[in-house]
Amino acid sequence: MRLFLTGATGYIGAVVTEKLRAAGHQVAGLARSGESARTLEKLGAEAVRGDLRDTAAIAVGAGQADAAMHLAMEPSPEAPRLDGAAVGAILAGLRGSAKPFLYTSGVWVMGGTGGHVADENTPVNPAPFVAWRPANEQLVLNAAGPHGIVIRPAMVYGRGGGFPGDFARQAREQGVVRYVGSGDNRWPLVHVDDLADLYVLALEARAGSLYFASTGPSLPVKEVAHAAAAGARVEAIPLEEARRVMGPMADALTLDQVISAQKAVRELGWNPKGKSLLEELSVE
Repeated sequence: MRLFLTGATGYIGAVVTEKLRAAGHQVAGLARSGESARTLEKLGAEAVRGDLRDTAAIAVGAGQADAAMHLAMEPSPEAPRLDGAAVGAILAGLRGSAKPFLYTSGVWVMGGTGGHVADENTPVNPAPFVAWRPANEQLVLNAAGPHGIVIRPAMVYGRGGGFPGDFARQAREQGVVRYVGSGDNRWPLVHVDDLADLYVLALEARAGSLYFASTGPSLPVKEVAHAAAAGARVEAIPLEEARRVMGPMADALTLDQVISAQKAVRELGWNPKGKSLLEELSVE
């Protein structure tokens, strides 16, 4: 199968590309620079030059593929507009087909789960930082042409990346790990390799399917910070102070969430095997 990916060289996308290639698929990834194109070549993938602003290239790339995955997110205030435009372009490229289109959302669309375990039937209550995501989810899930599937990853870790990886880098480079708020809130977690495995499996999912990607128990943020610190100093940043620097992302980082991904296990045979976050941090 030939797949078209946005974000194919990103933290999650590069591992998804690796797993797709290992499963025997061809991958064409959107590349906004020569460096990104070279990275794709090293991964055994083809580069399609363009970025999230180039909706024509996205539509053509999707139209030439047997399936599409949208993993890119612009880290700027333009994210809502660009994400919606990319979704629209992929839907246009796949219009009239039954080809799979996997859209990447995230657990922050649930807001705080209030101590309850949220699953795919729980109503969304998005944090302001991702208030626009549920509408894009629905565009994909209700698509009349392509085979729309949505994946909501938990906080991703592994291979030195994600927010936990940032904590570890802070410890090494600055001698201090800083988290937002009290740190008593819990993060649901998923290893990047397990998440990538789920993307490969989800190519066979039914149209209109929605899956959480989360493994193991949710962990208090301050426990994650202390594990990543490995003896370095740990500091809590008051939420109001963090908002001045990070904007609405600060509130998202203080969400308390417990998530079930049993639907993916049950329907797709997803079998997460990655190290737990604490095991991963203990060997970094």
